[in-house]
Amino acid sequence: MPRHRPTISDIARRAGVSKVAVSYALNDRPGVSSATRATIKAIAEEIGWQPNSAARALTRARADAVGLALCRPARLLGVEPFFMELISGIEIELSPRGCALVLQVVTDPAQELEVYRRWWGEGRVDGVFLADLRSPDPRIEGVTELGLPAVVIGHPSAAGPLPSVWSDEHTALRDTLTYLTALGHRSVARVAGLPDLNHTQLRDRAQREICAELGLGEPVIVHTDYSGQDGAHATRRLISSPRRPTAVIYDNDIMAVAGLSVAREMGLDVPDDLSLVAWDDSQLSRVVRPPLTALGRDIAAYGSHAARTLLSLVTGGAAAGFEDAAARLVPRGSTGPPRKQP
Repeated sequence: MPRHRPTISDIARRAGVSKVAVSYALNDRPGVSSATRATIKAIAEEIGWQPNSAARALTRARADAVGLALCRPARLLGVEPFFMELISGIEIELSPRGCALVLQVVTDPAQELEVYRRWWGEGRVDGVFLADLRSPDPRIEGVTELGLPAVVIGHPSAAGPLPSVWSDEHTALRDTLTYLTALGHRSVARVAGLPDLNHTQLRDRAQREICAELGLGEPVIVHTDYSGQDGAHATRRLISSPRRPTAVIYDNDIMAVAGLSVAREMGLDVPDDLSLVAWDDSQLSRVVRPPLTALGRDIAAYGSHAARTLLSLVTGGAAAGFEDAAARLVPRGSTGPPRKQP
């Protein structure tokens, strides 16, 4: 019988590691320790493993794909306009170049980095996007050590050495709070996103600073998971509190729509009793009644800028970050002067 040709799987089984780790070691790529690399190479020599010429040719070729792993509940992605519009903007740049987007939803932040390690080790992607940065975020150091081209969709303050695409959260909040103050509001709460996300923390800090400057005092901030259910629960808490706010800013439009429903449920008039502002201006904001005042930005263009930056990094080895336009306030029927108390 002909002898079985040694494979990477044989080496992985003997070394007690993954096939990805074997690939890193045999191709002298970062991602495994020196001791593990030496062990893997020794086993490969012992069993007579030889690289396949076709596989080596594939290794030199580009994958013509980039990756995005998202740590969000899969059920939310189908209803959250932001990521759908972001992905559409990415595809606008990728499709004409014959480049695919590999998308995976994961359950926790640690799994995100493992997905990127596997994609890079298996040659499935040429680069990746990092979204929803945390403070700190182990993915920054992880992809840097791997030598994996990556672009951060988020503020450069948390991006480390990686290029980033971002917009000015501070300006957007200043415009909104200044507008609400001019209408006569002195108690403005915010239903915010996940507290460990860097952009949530930037918004929290900006809101505290701007409220202090405008003489509004310490703001009330309620953190949520971005879902309509969590947004509704947070709105009920705010409306039921002894110091009910006269205006609420929501970190996405799904929660703002849910907040509008809760206000009606509890007998409040929008905007006389409660003004509402949504962050991100999708069709959801415009079809409800009253239509929601929103912070509008071209999210598809945001995705296109991120894709162009990553493609430049992949093809040229370097890319500069890009600051997109700040979200602009679009006043509609959900905001107005607060009703005067008798």
